[in-house]
Amino acid sequence: WGPRHNARMQIDLPTPMLAGLSPAQFMRKHWQKKPLLVRQAFADAQPPASLKELAVLAARDDVESRLVTAFGGDWKLKHGPVSRLPAMSKPGWTLLVQGLDQHVAEARALLDLFRFAPDARLDDLMLSVASDGGGVGPHFDSYDVFLIQLAGKRRWRIGAQRDAVLRDDVPLKIIANFKPEQEFVLEPGDMLYLPPGWAHDGVAVGPGCMTGSVGFRASTAEGLAAELLPRFLDEVDGTGKLYADPRQEAS
Repeated sequence: WGPRHNARMQIDLPTPMLAGLSPAQFMRKHWQKKPLLVRQAFADAQPPASLKELAVLAARDDVESRLVTAFGGDWKLKHGPVSRLPAMSKPGWTLLVQGLDQHVAEARALLDLFRFAPDARLDDLMLSVASDGGGVGPHFDSYDVFLIQLAGKRRWRIGAQRDAVLRDDVPLKIIANFKPEQEFVLEPGDMLYLPPGWAHDGVAVGPGCMTGSVGFRASTAEGLAAELLPRFLDEVDGTGKLYADPRQEAS
């Protein structure tokens, strides 16, 4: 990831990772407020693991993994260990490997870039690899997430949807009435930040799509903001709304 990145970046210094904003400016303008699309946030981005290495990890008992398929529109979810992957030439599947930072040093280095301040409540780095058309369907998360394109392309559609209704006929938490408002195609090095509750749907454009997902966990919205940037505590909503990761089937 190059020496120009500092895992303990100065909160007042602008950084390409945040589209020229400093972490302090990002927290004030975007954190838990509105999305941010950053083109070439990581100009030197490289997947922290190959498909072969991910397949080996997914087959292990001590690694959390999931295989999501939508062949012919039939959504299926298989929890790991995943002993065999479909061919990359077959459209419509996604492998999700959770906690990659616990097993791969390069993944841990990538996760460390998001430590805007000491003791930030980072969750983990999840890596998804998908064939053409692969994804987990439109859904929303209850936590802040940075989506980093590491290889291939992925089309994201997002919306600030408040009336989401989940489908009851699939094994995933998929929004039935998804209403996207914006659409972006991310290429390697691009990153998309989404606040909690924003509906989003990411679909691989072509085979070999790899996307890293960095999630933040916090007991309360103001709790994490206080940990990261105390000076902005008075700008945080004091409702105490919980943003705990519910461990959805797929994110």
